[in-house]
Amino acid sequence: MTTKRNIVILGGGTAGWMTAAAMAKFIPARHYNITLIASAEIGTVGVGEATIPHIRQFNELLGIDENTFIKEVGATYKLAIRFKGWGKSDSDYCHGFGYSGEVINDVEFHHYYLRAGGAAKLGHYDNYNIAALAARAHRFNYPQDNTGDARSHFGYAFHIDASLYAAYLKRYSLARGVSFIDARVTDVVQHPSGDIASLLLDNGQSLHGDLFIDCSGFRGRLIEQTLASGYENWQHWLPCDSAQAAASDAIDNPPSYTLSAAHQAGWRWQIPLQHRTGNGIVYASQWLSDEQASEQLLGAIGDSADMPRQLRFVTGKRKKSWLHNCVAIGLSSGFLEPLESTSLYLVQAAIEKLIEYFPATEQCQGAREAFNHYIDTEYERVRDFLIFHYYQNQRPEPFWQAMSAIELPDSLQARLAQFRESGHFNAYRQGLFMPVSWTTLALGQGLQPQAVSPRISHIESGAIAQRLNRDASQLDDWVASMPTHQHAIDVTKNGAAHYPAASRSLYGANNK
Repeated sequence: MTTKRNIVILGGGTAGWMTAAAMAKFIPARHYNITLIASAEIGTVGVGEATIPHIRQFNELLGIDENTFIKEVGATYKLAIRFKGWGKSDSDYCHGFGYSGEVINDVEFHHYYLRAGGAAKLGHYDNYNIAALAARAHRFNYPQDNTGDARSHFGYAFHIDASLYAAYLKRYSLARGVSFIDARVTDVVQHPSGDIASLLLDNGQSLHGDLFIDCSGFRGRLIEQTLASGYENWQHWLPCDSAQAAASDAIDNPPSYTLSAAHQAGWRWQIPLQHRTGNGIVYASQWLSDEQASEQLLGAIGDSADMPRQLRFVTGKRKKSWLHNCVAIGLSSGFLEPLESTSLYLVQAAIEKLIEYFPATEQCQGAREAFNHYIDTEYERVRDFLIFHYYQNQRPEPFWQAMSAIELPDSLQARLAQFRESGHFNAYRQGLFMPVSWTTLALGQGLQPQAVSPRISHIESGAIAQRLNRDASQLDDWVASMPTHQHAIDVTKNGAAHYPAASRSLYGANNK
């Protein structure tokens, strides 16, 4: 009889229970025991409440019904992220979960848009993205299978209560055989090789493990405090180091977007849920004091707000997320501010890649190296996209002036040079954000290419404008026929919504 191996997960936040749920679903119970350790005395960060469409794929893999999920976690729908003040102080654009316009004769839509005069002649680039238009109108509908037009070419995600999601996944995991221990780790015992042998707990228990998964948050109790992985500090590119979070009352017919509003030294978020609204402010303490940030956040929310909760962070990632027999997932692996709602995506990506490499044993150097390369690439590509938001600004404040003068990573410098010269972004072979996302950000924040595709230079600009104006009018009509966001939520809560498979959702990201 083969002895079962032990997988030990440290940390009971969203990352920990997402990991436990996926392990319980996909790792054979006849070969592995799965135990999660967390202490009720240790709080969770709980600010990662906005998601991107990949979360639907994760839930679908687990077999979670979407109607049940939305009801259990207080979710609302999300079609876009709205960025206010990120280019010039009065700029306002949406990063919608879908395509703007359509490719015509193998030439990307934005070349036609720019050839016809761009925003000056045609209005906002958002006018050609159905997800962005619906989000601004506080409307929602599922992508339609049978239209073959813009009504099928978008995706959606959710605003969720992360604590409720973790609690739901805890119930899911325990029902599938995961063991839970409410305790603190007092010491870590290592083998002579450096591998972790066992965890000593404050209840007197010693828990042996073969594979340890560190979901302990910023402190990295195993990956850093025990194994000293090291940390790549990216604050010279992303200098915001502080945040405050506060809840306020729910919004009637809430927007189907996450709000990201720039201020003099960072940005402020608003995330509407069914039962409350999540609010927060991210800032660089060198340019804005805690007191000023708190006053600004409460002033934006109004009288219904809770007192803000303070957070500190250092943007960056572990030098190795898988070291010896320990894998870091979530905040213990790295932190990138939630500007593009990527926190749970990075958790999901790590979980799925780790499961792909099973069976994981102590003789898995190749898997460790491949996993670390994969995670490094994911983090670095999200990092570059976030830096682009800050760098491509025309705001007058000292913080923003400093951001527009930073020395960019070589990888980002090359991408921006390519767009400036040709109006084109290459697609990644791996990593989040396809060219459509990069283009939306560039045009939304005022980066204009020096030229458009020579393949359309012979087409008269007025003829292009005429067609695009007709397209924009059609999109407006389709959006006006969509239900309100509140109606869509109510239908879902009653269990009557017929949602599409996750594979139907499109978003500006590559498959892994």
